[in-house]
Amino acid sequence: MSGVGTRGTALVTGASSGIGAAVAAALVRRGYRVYGTSRNPEKVNLPVPGVTYLALDLADESSVEACAAAAGDVDVLVNNAGESQSGPFEELPMDAVKRLFQLNVFGAVRLSQLLLPGMRQRRRGRVVMVGSMLASFPLAYRSSYVASKAAIKGFASAARREYTPYGVGITTVEPGAIATGISERRTQYVGLHSPFRSAYDTMISALNSNEAHGISAERVAARIVTAIEAPRPRPFYAVGSNAPVAFALRRLLPRGASERMVARRHGLR
Repeated sequence: MSGVGTRGTALVTGASSGIGAAVAAALVRRGYRVYGTSRNPEKVNLPVPGVTYLALDLADESSVEACAAAAGDVDVLVNNAGESQSGPFEELPMDAVKRLFQLNVFGAVRLSQLLLPGMRQRRRGRVVMVGSMLASFPLAYRSSYVASKAAIKGFASAARREYTPYGVGITTVEPGAIATGISERRTQYVGLHSPFRSAYDTMISALNSNEAHGISAERVAARIVTAIEAPRPRPFYAVGSNAPVAFALRRLLPRGASERMVARRHGLR
């Protein structure tokens, strides 16, 4: 994006740690005025220098509206905040699934709805949805999370054509395994005596190991900055987990073979 001596104003959700903090720091370095969000801004342990923190609870529509109002004219929105969730399909509590979709999908959609009219009127702007490669490579025992990331990608992919004529780009960035400590914050729903317990434990152990050896949040942030500053951003970017090879194989292999490849990577048969 061209412009402004600061390059413009960016709002990054979930900027207290991980990918969000790395994106916020990268945008500050590149001359953006950056707002970052946290549920409790006063409790952010390591605030990113140069970032102004705003309160945002994606489960509370009034909080979403207040955040949008406080940020004002936003040129770049990075929808990053959300929850990671795992569990056998039949054991997922519906209140947990609804919460996940509120945080990962509906909150991001509503915030985008509030900020996109200004971008459209100014005929400039970028919205980046931070998805997951699991939306493209579904994994057993992660059905709710996979579905939430597929949903936000679907919103972005369909809506981008509505805004292209106004100079506004909407794109999705799908990271693979990332070493951000997210495994410690993941919500899990599986019974102690679940018939799925053994397979679930195998999957979660492999997932945690993959994440521990994954790419850095800074590498994901660099790809997000690429999407933001591209003159004509692509609909979709992926980073990590050998993304170029994985997507090439996905195009070449039958869908069943691709699913087996993902399962084997996580210790499943």
